[in-house]
Amino acid sequence: MQTVKRLPRSAPPSRLDMNDLPQDLIANVLSFTGPRESCRLAVVSSTFWSASLSDTVWDRFLPPDILSILSRTTNASDPDFASNKKDLFLRLCERPILIDGGRKSFSLDKRTGKKCYMISSRDLHIIWGDTPRYWKWVPESDSSRFREVAELVGVCWLELKGTIPTTMLSPSTLYTAYLVFRSPQGGYGFDYQPVEVSVGLSGSDKTVRSVYLDAGMVKRKRLQQVVPLVGATRRLGGFRRFSPRRSRVIMGFHSPAQAADEEIDHDDGGGVAAAAAVERGSGVYPKERGDGSYEVELGDFFTKEGVGEGELEMYLAEVKGGNWKGGIFVEGIEIIPKEAK
Repeated sequence: MQTVKRLPRSAPPSRLDMNDLPQDLIANVLSFTGPRESCRLAVVSSTFWSASLSDTVWDRFLPPDILSILSRTTNASDPDFASNKKDLFLRLCERPILIDGGRKSFSLDKRTGKKCYMISSRDLHIIWGDTPRYWKWVPESDSSRFREVAELVGVCWLELKGTIPTTMLSPSTLYTAYLVFRSPQGGYGFDYQPVEVSVGLSGSDKTVRSVYLDAGMVKRKRLQQVVPLVGATRRLGGFRRFSPRRSRVIMGFHSPAQAADEEIDHDDGGGVAAAAAVERGSGVYPKERGDGSYEVELGDFFTKEGVGEGELEMYLAEVKGGNWKGGIFVEGIEIIPKEAK
């Protein structure tokens, strides 16, 4: 009978320790993630943390043309501007830099590294912008990133336009454009008076939509959420409440078209429901920003990768109503990735 020899059992493979991996390899892997993911992985171990500081990682997160962009600003020569690629990335996320003679600002979206721009009012084409009777150029406070803004004294023909080459934007990105302005006294002439806006390539057909620049509406909505409408009663059985038109006039809404024939449910005390009723079908109103200014959305634009150079045009106008309007300070037009919001 033939005997079978048993082979000696091989030793189990040793357990792989992540700290034994070359730091350059870990840095290369992290560069294929994203800024947020890289920071999260940095807490895995000290090796990951050291690799996450590598310029190899953050150079991938910065735009390919970052050196060209920095050459258009005077801040980049400051020795304290950034000591490494990670510091540069975070610096551009937290504090926009001025480029093109201070007429634009540039920054990065912290989550994706996508480019963000703001076109200053000086770089916009504003009808009658050089006529002091209608527009004034005033020095701005520390809250603004630009040295001056355009004050709308009063016009009956409001029209402005901003442009930017599409090659300056990040490819394959859905961008949203916003008009950024201040309205210390609430402005005048914008109550229930829409303005037309559009965003798209110059020379192409664009979708025109209506928005509102009535910053006072934001404050009135907040007041309505706190103070119930005077004269409003609840619906009990078959009885109906007082006329919503009367309630609206008391709270400062003076548009008959908006006040008449609109049903407002006062079961919540009147405030929140009234604010919602005003917003229904009324377009887009300004939203408050953290610095005390307001923004109103102009539209979206998708940058297709591989498409030739074009010019993105953002347009705002109110030329049909004929009423005089003013009291706002235009800072500029901001273009940021939609996901940044």
